[in-house]
Amino acid sequence: TWHLKKIPQIVSERTFSLDSPKFEAKTKLELNSVCGIECQRKLPVPSLSDLKDLLSYETIFENGTRTLTEVNVLGLVLDPAGNTTTRRSSRKKRQIYGTDSRFSIYDKRFMTNFPFNTAVKISTGCSGILISPKHVLTAAHCLHNGKDYVKGSKRLRVGLMKTKSRGDGRKRKGAKRNGIPSFQWTRVKSTHIPKGWFKGVSGDIALDYDYAVLELKRPHKRKYMELGISPTIKMMPGSMIHFSGFDNDRSGQLVYRFCSISDESNDLFYQYCDAEPGSTGSGVYLRLKEPNKKKWKRKIIAVYSGHQWVDINGEQQDYNVAVRITPLKYAQICFWIHGNDESCTQG
Repeated sequence: TWHLKKIPQIVSERTFSLDSPKFEAKTKLELNSVCGIECQRKLPVPSLSDLKDLLSYETIFENGTRTLTEVNVLGLVLDPAGNTTTRRSSRKKRQIYGTDSRFSIYDKRFMTNFPFNTAVKISTGCSGILISPKHVLTAAHCLHNGKDYVKGSKRLRVGLMKTKSRGDGRKRKGAKRNGIPSFQWTRVKSTHIPKGWFKGVSGDIALDYDYAVLELKRPHKRKYMELGISPTIKMMPGSMIHFSGFDNDRSGQLVYRFCSISDESNDLFYQYCDAEPGSTGSGVYLRLKEPNKKKWKRKIIAVYSGHQWVDINGEQQDYNVAVRITPLKYAQICFWIHGNDESCTQG
């Protein structure tokens, strides 16, 4: 079942205006030299003042203006155990591990129904997931390389899969037959990125904060997926996770996959889900029972960050990595969606 957790509160303290960014960074869909599993084990637990700094955030608006909001964290109990990881695994592989186990979703009935219709395309080449009538969750590195915003993020758009093909059949002859989704593109009004993603703040542990929330200019009317707090591997049925995105090597197709998790730290899942660039930023979800109910419910518990080379015992190994939604990150994303913390007390 989903275990309800009391959530710390994130409240904004003050907001400053910043200069407009240059928007000159190149989009990098594969990140190197990230603090890996061994390195994560040795990291000290961040103090409350560290966390306030890492969870402060930048907001960039459609017109290019930018602000920095400093936050305070209330009701947080720090875990003295540090960054524990559970299982050791030493497989040396690539982004597709052995047999490619991805499924392309061709049938329009599936594509335009929950949970597949919550997957969206980001105009910088990534994927994302709908988390409210106006908000999309994605990976921070799809928009910002740690130093500057990427080219194309100034006029950021989100592509929602179209449900109706009537009226546009003439233009898209055969698209329905081939199961290629068409998109309705919506402009992004503002984007929030945690300061922990910026190189000057986090040094080498940036990946822990590789997530961002986009606010759409117009609300959509489709079903979105709720956030959940990421359980540990032991609490997952078959330790299985699922996600859907728009992998580059299967152009225009929605690609679904599921797999088990190999290892975890406090903030990251290390797994061998088959995925190619383009699916970065997808929402990773689980299906668990609702407390005291017989119903199952899917919730997003991580953001797929992509293929990473990590240093393990001085050797470069690769994994596909996802950023876990911890109680703190849940509080922050919830605050970005609702603008207050009253809706965010239980996760």
